[in-house]
Amino acid sequence: MLKCGIVGLPLSGKSTIFNVITRAGAEVKPYAGGKTEPNRALVSVPDKRFDKLVEIFKPKSEKPADVEFVDLAGLSRDAGKGAGLGNSFLSFVSESEALLHVIRVFKNSAVPHPENSIDPFRDWKIVEAELIYRDLGVISNRLARLEEKKAKKKLTPSENSEFELIKELETHLLNESPLREFNMTEEQKKLLSGFAFLTLKPELIVLNLDDTQTGDVPEIKELEKEMSKKNLTCVKVYGSTEMELEQLDPQDREEFMKDLSITEPGRDRLIHEAYKLLGLISFFTSGSDEVRAWTLKEGSNAVDAAGTIHSDLARGFIRAQVVSYEDFEANNYSIAQCREKGVLRLEGKEYIVKDGDMIEIRFNV
Repeated sequence: MLKCGIVGLPLSGKSTIFNVITRAGAEVKPYAGGKTEPNRALVSVPDKRFDKLVEIFKPKSEKPADVEFVDLAGLSRDAGKGAGLGNSFLSFVSESEALLHVIRVFKNSAVPHPENSIDPFRDWKIVEAELIYRDLGVISNRLARLEEKKAKKKLTPSENSEFELIKELETHLLNESPLREFNMTEEQKKLLSGFAFLTLKPELIVLNLDDTQTGDVPEIKELEKEMSKKNLTCVKVYGSTEMELEQLDPQDREEFMKDLSITEPGRDRLIHEAYKLLGLISFFTSGSDEVRAWTLKEGSNAVDAAGTIHSDLARGFIRAQVVSYEDFEANNYSIAQCREKGVLRLEGKEYIVKDGDMIEIRFNV
């Protein structure tokens, strides 16, 4: 199951953002409750193409693509050294494939900031430093074990490669740089696959504003400039307001969204960005029995798509019948018309699946 961990300092509004995304109604407290067990919710990826396919095929069952969001306890300064919820928090983070880093921009005197002032850039640096410190701890432990083994007997070629790579990563982290900025080969990534390094995970910056901060917001300029240099995406969300908007009927919600110049609900923006952050696409299988959106890594081929549906389909793969959703739409949502126009194709094993492809696998086992 794909997971996005929501991280940030205490009182940054993480649970509010979690509720905006998931509509889960998780308890939102003005003061940190010391709870270690995170809130979790499975969320359907909003997709108008999927909704249209359901409308057309009227299937017996429907299954949209899903992503799990995990609302983690607030990360205190020095958590990497065991302060606050420390290690229990960091173990939950390591389970996530990507991080949504919530940064407080909103002002509320009833909810004092743990650092006593609103400074988004400083807050980002605090959390980033804790994640880096945790990764350094993992590296330190591994290096100690390898060095101990090296003193007793010769390391294997694979262990030697790992040792040299980890030494480089240690230097990189000591320069206060996350591992996602380390230029790594696919082979090196495989060597590190068992470590669950936190700063190697893709990160989305979620700026949590209040409804008075709709125009130019001076507090976020320094942070946005730095995130642009690091190729990290920033998404603005009016957390508390958008959580309340989810309770309104659609017409009233649209009016309030216009007032805030919001063209897409916060939950949709964040889910789409999280999906993109994980490098995922959706392809569809459709018919009267079921319409389903399947999740696939971008760049995967037709056999990978077949295996996502069922291992037997990959094992006995013959061909994939494919039409893009756009071509299906352009041809009056008619498979027969798509076939007539030549946009319904038979593809082989090496075909790279595109986002929105409608696929039927032909196989024999």
